Amino acid sequence: MPDSEGRFSLKTRSETGGTPKLNYWGSETEYGVLRNVLLGPVENYRWLETSSVSKKSLRRNQKYDLNIAKKQYSEMISAYSSADVEVHMHVPDPALPYQIFARDSSIMTPYGAIITNMAQWWRKGENYRAIETYKKLEIPIYDFVTAGCFEGGDFNVIEPGCVLIGWEGEEGRSHLNAANQIKGWFEREGWEVFVTDIDPFYVHIDLMVVMLAEKLAAVCLDSTDPKVVEWLRKKNIRIISVPFRETLELGCNVVALGKDRVLLPKASKTLKSKLKAEGFIVYDPELSMITQGGGGVHCMCQSLRRDPY
Repeated sequence: MPDSEGRFSLKTRSETGGTPKLNYWGSETEYGVLRNVLLGPVENYRWLETSSVSKKSLRRNQKYDLNIAKKQYSEMISAYSSADVEVHMHVPDPALPYQIFARDSSIMTPYGAIITNMAQWWRKGENYRAIETYKKLEIPIYDFVTAGCFEGGDFNVIEPGCVLIGWEGEEGRSHLNAANQIKGWFEREGWEVFVTDIDPFYVHIDLMVVMLAEKLAAVCLDSTDPKVVEWLRKKNIRIISVPFRETLELGCNVVALGKDRVLLPKASKTLKSKLKAEGFIVYDPELSMITQGGGGVHCMCQSLRRDPY
């Protein structure tokens, strides 16, 4: 039985900063050893026109098969189990076909969960189910995004106390007002925050920048703003370049498991080869039936607990 926080709260955030960190739950990196992960259910998943990737799949009359998606999803679960990660699940809601992408409806921080504000009307209910999940797990909520739409894939922790936040504008999934709201919260906690706009074509910042280990990132240099790349390099973060074409198959949207282990889709051939040359252990389930709907392994997970780094 975990040494939980002992109570569920709808807001732990201190208006002036200095919010206490949680004792058991929480994550302040994307590369500390992953102990607990939150996933969304596959049962109700189907492709919708949510992104350039899913629109292309539907436009080209690609055939969706739920049974294949379920089989691939089970392979991903097995990879987490093999890496000794405890998996927690949102309760399936038949009205939420994109609930599988658990990254978007919330953000895990060292202080509690942030409940986001989904942009597309058919996904807004995911936020309510996320609140229920955190209540069930007795994980306090840090705060709620209220200044505009914002989704978890645009909150990208680079290292302890440092976050990269993306936004795409009115036509995208995260708005500048909401990004700045979160920026203000974390600056008051003493964090460094870099806010950048991205083209709505890419949906979220985690399709092109993801941390792999301490001072090591996977980056699509063809699509990432040079200012972001320069900022990363000034932090002495080494970059493994991922080709643009592979990012379209969610090949840069990967999950660091800690201790030089990474979970990535089988389609991420270049990154897999480069990581193996670096000595990483790579888990690479086939996920094409899921990724063609617009989200990858990073989109599907929310870290609930990682070891401090």
